[in-house]
Amino acid sequence: MSKKLKKYLPQTTAGLVRFYEEDVSKIQIHPAYVIGFSVALIFLLVLVHYFLYAPVS
Repeated sequence: MSKKLKKYLPQTTAGLVRFYEEDVSKIQIHPAYVIGFSVALIFLLVLVHYFLYAPVS
């Protein structure tokens, strides 16, 4: 009996994983709130920097 020759074919996906097009998060925040929070945080940091590190004359 002869051994059968094994032929290996390339994988069609080549190791890639398919992900969904849209990622649905459980936490949804409106973009305006994110921008508003960022602006408020920057304003607060500027005030803290001005009052704590301003040169005393």
